[in-house]
Amino acid sequence: MKRRLLLLLAGVVTAAACGGGNPPPATPAPSTNADSIAAAEKARQDSLDAARRAAEDAERVARQRTADSLAALGRSSDAVRTMLATMIHFDFDKANIRSGDAEVLDQKVSILQANAGARIRVSGHCDERGSDEYNLALGNRRANAAKQYLVSHGIDAGRIETTSYGEERPIDPGHSEESWAKNRRDEFDVTGGGESLRLP
Repeated sequence: MKRRLLLLLAGVVTAAACGGGNPPPATPAPSTNADSIAAAEKARQDSLDAARRAAEDAERVARQRTADSLAALGRSSDAVRTMLATMIHFDFDKANIRSGDAEVLDQKVSILQANAGARIRVSGHCDERGSDEYNLALGNRRANAAKQYLVSHGIDAGRIETTSYGEERPIDPGHSEESWAKNRRDEFDVTGGGESLRLP
């Protein structure tokens, strides 16, 4: 009986040592597929390229907008400067502002109000008739008439200087009424704050 017990015990130990059955198959380690790696790398590179192109496009658009804004600002500054430079004219031996010229001065008032840093010079001119002294005085009255008009419409007098050239700087050197009419004028020049003029 002892012997039977020993045999039984030996069988149990042998069975335990053998594991009592087939062990489960080992899970194979995932193998790396070269095609999958190449596809993943291509997708990553495509994504980086797309992000780079988007950034370059955004930068190009921003540069274009800046250039367009500067061009528009330049065009508006040129337009404002042209409006400020528009001359007014006078009747023979007069320094009165004519009605059509008052409208030109009204435009200048609007521009000067919209550009508080802008300063101008008004120069009065005459035709060739009359003495040099008389024409210098008449040119001065014409320049001051335009200044007074602007000041009476709210522009600070300190922003406007005046000068007279009399008959010294004719636009038209002719000796006819048509030439003289062109020469009886006030000219307007921006003397300060004209770098970035804006429309009113």
